[in-house]
Amino acid sequence: MTEQRFDDPHHLATAKVVVGVDGSEGSWTAVRWAARFAAERGRALEILHGMELVGTGWVLGDYEVVIPSVLDAAREQGREVVAQAERVARSVAPDLRISARATSDTGRQLLIEHSAEAYAVVIGATGDAGTFAHLGSTLLAVTAHAHGTVVVVRTDPDADGGVHPSGPVVVGVDGSPVGDAAIAAAFTEAAERGADLVAVHVWTDWDSGRFAGDVHRTDAELDNVERVLLAERVAGWQEKFPQVRVTRKVEVSAPASHLLSWSKVAQLLVVGSRGRGGFAGMLLGSTANTVVQHASCPVMVVHPQERISG
Repeated sequence: MTEQRFDDPHHLATAKVVVGVDGSEGSWTAVRWAARFAAERGRALEILHGMELVGTGWVLGDYEVVIPSVLDAAREQGREVVAQAERVARSVAPDLRISARATSDTGRQLLIEHSAEAYAVVIGATGDAGTFAHLGSTLLAVTAHAHGTVVVVRTDPDADGGVHPSGPVVVGVDGSPVGDAAIAAAFTEAAERGADLVAVHVWTDWDSGRFAGDVHRTDAELDNVERVLLAERVAGWQEKFPQVRVTRKVEVSAPASHLLSWSKVAQLLVVGSRGRGGFAGMLLGSTANTVVQHASCPVMVVHPQERISG
């Protein structure tokens, strides 16, 4: 078990696993994953569906007209979606504490707001197009702007049920403060799952051309430097989680490409929300953006804790 962190609302005993649903097959996969995740962590599950009714209407002259029958149908559909989601969750974890509701808010607004106190926010995506109605405005917006941890449940058509039931936890290590938070989350997940951990460190981003901040070293020297850096990054966590077997991988470039390759065998891929080269205002870095859209396994995106009070 992990130590209690009293300064972090995401790790309070009352913090729930929150899952967003939209009635798609991908969202049912996300519900099953979230229910299992919540049950294994001793957390309650909260199912949320945003009906996106705020501002709904048709402008006729100087008046905005909302047809009551359309709104009633949308609300009824929303109730059916959350009811179905609860049935799916109970099929996985019958004794799980579950709350479920549909609101008139947008899905992105609902999930971002609830992420402030959630243990984790879970959303579904399959294939390259995603399963939410608006991938760019919902899935990527939630991944970028949510607080704490977001899990995008991506699937592999060749896996049992679409999600790998086994395999290592894989974490991208880049040397940034956000990357350190991702390492902590990855060790915790590997320990909880009884899984091996693969720590992947890449010298440079796609277009960097600078290795370890020094362009004058030989490749051999650079390789040694980067291997030492990776060992230092994970050493403290290996002491804290001695039961986790760790494999360290050092690559030269293209972090997203290497992580996508590992996602084909991993049960979970963990990345920081933005990396070493990200601008302060960039809430979702290029590597995280790529893997949440194209990985073959669930992706856990870890945001820095300081964003909670920012």
